[in-house]
Amino acid sequence: MTRELVWTGFISIDGIVDSPGGTVEGHPAGGWVFRTEFDPESYSLKGEELAETTALMFGRRSYEAFAPIWPQSEDHVAYRDLPKYVVSSTLGEDALVGDWGDQHILRSTDDVAALKETEGGAIFVHGSAELARRLAEAGLVDRYNLLVFPVSLGDGKSVFPRREQREQRLALRESAAYGNGVLKAVYDVVR
Repeated sequence: MTRELVWTGFISIDGIVDSPGGTVEGHPAGGWVFRTEFDPESYSLKGEELAETTALMFGRRSYEAFAPIWPQSEDHVAYRDLPKYVVSSTLGEDALVGDWGDQHILRSTDDVAALKETEGGAIFVHGSAELARRLAEAGLVDRYNLLVFPVSLGDGKSVFPRREQREQRLALRESAAYGNGVLKAVYDVVR
């Protein structure tokens, strides 16, 4: 049995994930998550994920954004001791932050495929749009945990391939709608 690889994140109604919390990536509409009315219930998926996560995976840029903040964040205390995997062909071991549990650098999608064949539970990918797209194209993503926000951005980064490809079917596992217009949509990738 292989480990499940789950991409989780905030996404606009038109599939854009670029800069939901700010303008780090340079999206002109950066910060759109924070401009949506706050409803704690609409973030319940994030709490549910904590119990299921056995490892975290990031692309280099997302790791560099999260690593200075999450080790000290009380909201992310459950992640501190979990193994973390950074997929990067350029990041050096000296760039990994201290006091954040086991951290490993994977150099390719082949390394990710090999990790999926090891013992353990679900591996969650946070942010990391370019990595998620590469993993999806390689057939390695098993599930999408989406919080879909009521905003259309028109252009930006997406976790879904933007080139013509073979149809990829998804099966709805769970969904919910919240008063602030956010939708929870959990999809399994159909193989």
